[in-house]
Amino acid sequence: MRITRVLSASLLMLGLAVAPAAADSSPTPTDSASADGDAPTLAGTSFRTATEVEQGQTATASGSTGDYLYWSFPADAGQRPTVKATVKLPGTHAAQTWQIDVYDGLRRRQACQYGAQTRTAAADAGSVELACTLRTVRAWSETWADDPLPGTYYVRLTAVGLTTADLGLPVSTEVRVDSKDIGGSAAVDGSLAEPLVPGIAVKSEAEKDGSEDSSSAVLSAIEPEDGWSSGWWSDRWVWSAIGGALAALAGVGGYALTRGSGRPSRVPPGA
Repeated sequence: MRITRVLSASLLMLGLAVAPAAADSSPTPTDSASADGDAPTLAGTSFRTATEVEQGQTATASGSTGDYLYWSFPADAGQRPTVKATVKLPGTHAAQTWQIDVYDGLRRRQACQYGAQTRTAAADAGSVELACTLRTVRAWSETWADDPLPGTYYVRLTAVGLTTADLGLPVSTEVRVDSKDIGGSAAVDGSLAEPLVPGIAVKSEAEKDGSEDSSSAVLSAIEPEDGWSSGWWSDRWVWSAIGGALAALAGVGGYALTRGSGRPSRVPPGA
């Protein structure tokens, strides 16, 4: 009996010691699971009501076929944004064509450099995926050019050429924007005075007048993580420094090869 009591006590103490460790080793929610916890779950119905989305977030929204769904995101100089959208269709439907369009801060439609901007889903297909990769955003451009410029960009998702029977069918959508930093190869000599953000002109006028409402004049609250025009540093500076160093070395080497053995002697030969 004494041996049994000792073994029981030992097992009980071992169980108490293992229990906290087992509790600590249980899986806990990670940051990655809640990374998109603040992502928007609604979409706007026009440019003015476009839902703001940060790059790297996956925005979701529910709607109906025939609706225009709008989102907006910031893009700075040197970035090449890629917009991806997934539309989950109802169980029964006819063939549908979906299209994603991207507009810049001046509401000019930007051409996709590559990607399936328009796709047709076959009848009763479960979903359709769209993508649009824009040209690299330039820090400055001519007034007549249609180049992407820093500021707010708008995404519009809709179905085109619907049949009457498919109008109003429920759909769910996912939109995500990611960018690739191109670097110095896209750098230009010049920059905009202000990014093309809604309300920036109102804010500038309020700041000139010394108004206290200048901070509330901006309609858009989104901007790049490090602020606008944060990418002033690029590999263009590195290559410029390397080129300058090579030019200096070439000058020194050329001088060493052409200067000869020194000043000629003033004593005439044979004297």
